[in-house]
Amino acid sequence: MNDQPAFRSGYVAIIGRPNVGKSTLINRVLGQKLCITSRRPQTTRHRILGIKTSELGQFIYVDTPGIHSDGKRAMNRYMNRAAAASVEDVDVVVFVIEGMKWTEEDERVLQKLQGTSKPVILVMNKIDKLEDKATLFPQVEKLAALFKFTDIVPLSARKGINLESLEESIYKLMPEGEMIFDEDQLTDRSSRFLAAEMVREKLFRHLGQELPYSLTVDIEQFEDDNGMYRISAVIYVERSGQKSIVIGKKGELLKQVGKDAREDMEKLFDCKVFLQLWVKVREGWSDNERMLRNLGYNDDL
Repeated sequence: MNDQPAFRSGYVAIIGRPNVGKSTLINRVLGQKLCITSRRPQTTRHRILGIKTSELGQFIYVDTPGIHSDGKRAMNRYMNRAAAASVEDVDVVVFVIEGMKWTEEDERVLQKLQGTSKPVILVMNKIDKLEDKATLFPQVEKLAALFKFTDIVPLSARKGINLESLEESIYKLMPEGEMIFDEDQLTDRSSRFLAAEMVREKLFRHLGQELPYSLTVDIEQFEDDNGMYRISAVIYVERSGQKSIVIGKKGELLKQVGKDAREDMEKLFDCKVFLQLWVKVREGWSDNERMLRNLGYNDDL
C-alpha cells in the first residue's frame, strides 16, 4: 500500500486591487525575489509566472497587475486585460486583500469573480500590522458572507506568517498531474525581461509619486561575455522634463538606480553584471496601443 501523497500540479492566479502585497506573496512562496515590489500601485504591469516545485507538486503562480477602476489610459486597459485573462486559465484563484480593509476596489475585484467556476481562496494579508487579533475572527465571518470562498487565510507575506496554511489549501484544490515545467525552473520569463523589471523597480523606489507611471524600461543589449552579463537598458519617459529628473543632479539618481539594479541582478543570475542605463523621451508611450506592443506590453504575455 502506497501512503505517499499524490503529486499535484497546476496554475494559481494571484489577484487583487493594486498594492495589497501580491508580488511580495509570490516572492515569499518561491523563497526568492522574482516579482518586483514597491509601495506604489502599478508596480506589476505584466503577468509573471513563478514556479514552485516540491516533493508534493508543482504549482505555477501567476502574479497579475492590480485591477484598476480607471481604464482610460491604454496602459491601465492593458493591465486590466492581463489580470482578467489570468483568472480564465488557472486551477485556483487567490484573491488578496489588505488585512481588515475592504474597499470599493476590492468589491470590484469580487464582482469580476462572480461568474467563475474556479475555487477562490481569500487571503487577508498584512495581519502582522493588526494590533488587536481578537478583531480578526469577526472580520473573517463578515467576509465569508460576501462570497462562497473555498477558504479564508489570514497571513503576512512580508514576515512569512501562516504561509503554510495557504499552501496546504492550494494543494488540496490542485488536480493530480505531472510536472508542467522542469524541476529547477523558477519562471517562464527570460533573463532579459527580469533585468528590465529590476531596473523599473529601482526607479519606482527612488522617484517621486507620479513619475514612475510615465516610464518604462527596454533592454537593448543582453550578452553573456565569458560568464559576465553585459546589459544595456533604455529608460523611456514621456516628456523631456522627466528625463532630467530620472538622471538626477550630476547623474547621481541614475547611478544609484543602476547600482541597486545591478546588485539584484547579480543575486538572481548568480554572475557578475555590467549594466549601462540610458534615458530617452518617447512622448505618449503609455497611452498608445502600438507603442505599448513595441515595448513588450502584449496581451499574450
